[in-house]
Amino acid sequence: MAKRKGKSRQRIKDWQQRYNADEDFQHADALRERFTRRQVKLPERQLDAGSENLDDLRRVEGLVTGHFPGGVSIHVDGKEMLCQIAGTFRPPEGSTALTVGDIVTVALTRPQHVAESQTDRDRSDGMVIDRQQRKTALSRPEPRSQKRREDYGDEIFEKVIVANMDCLLIVAATCQPPLRHGLIDRFLIIAERGKLRPLLVINKIDLAKPDKKILADFKDLGLETVLCSAETGKGLRSLKRSLKGQRSVLAGASGVGKTTLINAIIPGISAATREVRAKDNRGRHTTRSAIIYELPQGGILVDTPGIRELGVQLKTEELPWYFPEFEAVANGCKFRNCTHTHEPDCAVIDAVEAGDIPERRYVGYLNILDTLEQNRR
Repeated sequence: MAKRKGKSRQRIKDWQQRYNADEDFQHADALRERFTRRQVKLPERQLDAGSENLDDLRRVEGLVTGHFPGGVSIHVDGKEMLCQIAGTFRPPEGSTALTVGDIVTVALTRPQHVAESQTDRDRSDGMVIDRQQRKTALSRPEPRSQKRREDYGDEIFEKVIVANMDCLLIVAATCQPPLRHGLIDRFLIIAERGKLRPLLVINKIDLAKPDKKILADFKDLGLETVLCSAETGKGLRSLKRSLKGQRSVLAGASGVGKTTLINAIIPGISAATREVRAKDNRGRHTTRSAIIYELPQGGILVDTPGIRELGVQLKTEELPWYFPEFEAVANGCKFRNCTHTHEPDCAVIDAVEAGDIPERRYVGYLNILDTLEQNRR
């Protein structure tokens, strides 16, 4: 159906005539009064927050503990506050704006509300106006759909799962699900890139004994390893000592028992757990978002959603840097830009064949290298 342009043009002509005649629009105030809160239906917290001048509000620093639609929850002086994001907040581009563990500056919109025991969900307690630079970060590349991917764009968005932690607790299981060497290799890379101290926890030793050869390989890497069972309690005392006074984040595949470990080392916590799927021996996601727990011996522990596939975003020529056993012999390679895959007189390949470098680590290197090359195509 063709649009009827005659009426629109006539309205414009009438308005121009009235404007040129300097006519007083007496009904203007009446029109504005029609747009009340009831008709517009704006959330009360948006109306209230916008009516306050941020420069006149008291500011405090807090720790981001979670997300909710339209804002974040922040821990300040032993209390939880629900805060919105100020319109002037400008985080650095290329990564998640706010995540669990971030240290932020909050302008309190209602100071007297902070002391109250009950939260008011119709109005935020403050506005996030700034974020401190992250000291450490557990992150991964954000998957992008083909529809939104630019043909000539090479920027990678980094999804930060948790920030400002001291230790990355890599949890694996002896079985149900089986230990995934490649996933551990990727976590070690991410820990080094994020400036986190890695700690490997092998759980479920009550179901099966860990491979001594694998443990020896991890020991040669200088990786601290704790063997434990969340069901029987064996090894938990050693784990608690390693976590004392630390800000630690749990990471690992689904079903390895991360949440069960939390229930075992923190009294009174009843975090939900789920059984491993029998049909494929893989874990099922229980934790949907990062959750912070306070440890009785001091420190905090952050539980993250289980990860079945973990991407690592770096250049192919950078990958050997994250395999320290390669660097120890790489100077003996014939070519300076050796990829340690097919080149003649490669010292790394010779070391693998001689048994000086674990074959498992070399296979893990090749798998990650293949993934990086596929992503570049």
